[in-house]
Amino acid sequence: MAPRREAALLLLLLVLPPASAGLSGYFGTKSRYEEVNPHLVSDPLSLGPGAGGSLPASCTPLQLRAVLRHGTRYPTAGQVRRLGELHARLLRRAAGAAACPAAVALADWPMWYEESLDGRLAPQGRRDMEQLARRMAARFPALFAARRRLALASSSKHRCLQSGAAFRRGLGPTLDFGGGDEVEVEVNDSLMRFFDHCAKFVALVEENDAAMCQVNAFKEGPEMKKVLEKVASALCLPVEELNADLVQVAFLTCSYELAIKNVTSPWCSLFSEEDAKVLEYLNDLKQYWKRGYGYDINSRSSCVLFQDIFQHLDKAVEESKSSKPISSPLIVQVGHAETLQPLLALMGYFKDDEPLLATNYARQAQRKFRSGRIVPYAANLVFVLYHCDHVNASQEEYQVQLLLNENLLTFHHSNNTISTYTDLKDYYKDILENCHFKEECELPKVNVTAVDEL
Repeated sequence: MAPRREAALLLLLLVLPPASAGLSGYFGTKSRYEEVNPHLVSDPLSLGPGAGGSLPASCTPLQLRAVLRHGTRYPTAGQVRRLGELHARLLRRAAGAAACPAAVALADWPMWYEESLDGRLAPQGRRDMEQLARRMAARFPALFAARRRLALASSSKHRCLQSGAAFRRGLGPTLDFGGGDEVEVEVNDSLMRFFDHCAKFVALVEENDAAMCQVNAFKEGPEMKKVLEKVASALCLPVEELNADLVQVAFLTCSYELAIKNVTSPWCSLFSEEDAKVLEYLNDLKQYWKRGYGYDINSRSSCVLFQDIFQHLDKAVEESKSSKPISSPLIVQVGHAETLQPLLALMGYFKDDEPLLATNYARQAQRKFRSGRIVPYAANLVFVLYHCDHVNASQEEYQVQLLLNENLLTFHHSNNTISTYTDLKDYYKDILENCHFKEECELPKVNVTAVDEL
């Protein structure tokens, strides 16, 4: 590296605040798990301040059903291509850009990402899963005891299969789950990638550009235009050479370097906290319209998974009532942000009073729907079914708790963190009885292109 450029990079790094000080709370679905559980930074095995729960000692866990997002991953091939394109432009301009230290420094930043990495699990992602497994086992020791059966399933994607294997490794060699140390990870895309199997979602949302009209409008809107002009100025590039996708990939490179390598990347220097809020909103708009509340089919397509969860809970209740051993005390499934986000929307979580639109960025500053708080890397939604011995025979024996990212969720129907199983089923009765995947996902008979049909 030329001394002048080395000095420019050093100067840039010296003036950079730590990413966690300003930007890391706004990385959306590319957020580290530690952003939602900051206590894990100092102690990756800590159960956190709310670990005690609110259940009486007379309650024994019968079944745990966990739906996990894979751990920290590398960028996709498409993101690597866009980053390579931006980096190449900086390399071409760096020769005559002595007055542009950010461009010089970033031109000399080693572009180490390769398209072959294409969304694969990073070493940090394996640690995410191993540590999550150890914390779960510490929180629910009776369920994770030796000789308890573990059913482990995954999406067919490599990062999910590897995450499942890492979760199993995290439980250590001392636990016997009936399959030795190598518990087989079953591939189950019908549950973990239900969205791929839903023709209506694929045709009318996934592959329909019109469905993303709010996202595209925000890319062209005043907030993004301001960020675009600022980044172009910092890089001494004509603003016409940049677009929202290139600026977003620069921002995500900041997020990847933090999540994968735990370093503050020089790419972070291009963005202020206000810029980060705008780029987070762009990410959240996409999640909202493609995976969240934007269209009913986004969440309705997940009812196949929701119903499967309750079928296994039902079976555990029946076995308990018959004094039989619980056949599936531990069910752990590894999928994607796209698996969890629709499921949480189906259950009514993180819904704002008004939809996220290209035109209401300022009004949504305090929105509930923030994907980085909901589905960061290694996100997890856990249903825990308990049997409780009560002196009073009128009290419900079977209770449920719900945890998102290891924090108790409040149930909508009770405003409490514990619910009777009967009340929970009653609250979601319509979804459990009337949401039929085949019918929900059938394409309309006419050739529909308008998103109004959604």
